[in-house]
Amino acid sequence: MTATTPQELHTLSNAHLDALEEETIFILREVAAAFERPTLLFSGGKDSLVMLKCAEKAFGAGRIPYPLLMIDTGHNFTEVTDFRDSRAKELGAELIVRSVEDSMKKGTVRLAHPGESRNVHQSVTLLEAIEEFRFDALIGGARRDEEKARAKERIFSHRDSFGQWQPKAQRPELWTLFNHKLQPGEHFRVFPISNWTELDVWQYIARENIALPSIYYTHKREVVDRRGLLVPVTELTPPKDGEEVVVRDVRFRTVGDITCTCPVESTAATPEQIVIETLAADVSERGATRMDDKTSEASMEKRKKDGYF
Repeated sequence: MTATTPQELHTLSNAHLDALEEETIFILREVAAAFERPTLLFSGGKDSLVMLKCAEKAFGAGRIPYPLLMIDTGHNFTEVTDFRDSRAKELGAELIVRSVEDSMKKGTVRLAHPGESRNVHQSVTLLEAIEEFRFDALIGGARRDEEKARAKERIFSHRDSFGQWQPKAQRPELWTLFNHKLQPGEHFRVFPISNWTELDVWQYIARENIALPSIYYTHKREVVDRRGLLVPVTELTPPKDGEEVVVRDVRFRTVGDITCTCPVESTAATPEQIVIETLAADVSERGATRMDDKTSEASMEKRKKDGYF
């Protein structure tokens, strides 16, 4: 990534963060007031940690009125899952973890081959968790700047009784008036940080001094260059024949399943340094790091229609 001068950081205003934070807190409180069984999707990633910080401000530490829910593929980075557990314990929040591996044991998820990414199959496990706990609202950290399909989402996004999203049948949201009406078996996905950008997130992390998993910052890692992406070399993602393994200074812009998440080359070791890099970035974080979004222009929209986050 091409970095700009540090002087730009000193002239970059973050006054708009107050308005974004206020909107997010309003939405988090609205969910608590309007729904009987909401939950906050918490992966331990930067967006969910920003949302969790706003929830602390909305309700007070140790008083978040809904449980945290994580859908684990079993192939997540340990740095992230360990951080997830410690942060939930620190807050005194209830953490519910449901695993794709459990769905595989039940037979509701069947892989095409042992090496297939489990990422897309999270939809099945998520819908099973919704049925198990009868959740009527799931609060997620998706942002509109991440991907084209996510840019189509309302803040309160209706899901039908099959957990599916209908992009052509969304409800209007005028003057922050949200339609909470549900039929039996339906639920909402709620996105309080929809209007934030990646730059906003990093400015907020810097301002609020939010702790993150270490892999968000520069570290040395073995990678291979595959179709323009730096694929981490792991037991799950070994190098292919003819690929050269190199050690690079990298960091992760987004975290997810190891089989489809790639780092970017970077020496940024602090949120302030990442803010500078983000100012110069010309590719979205998912476009630069997610192999599963490279399959087609409509891959994310198709997964969302099937119940994905």
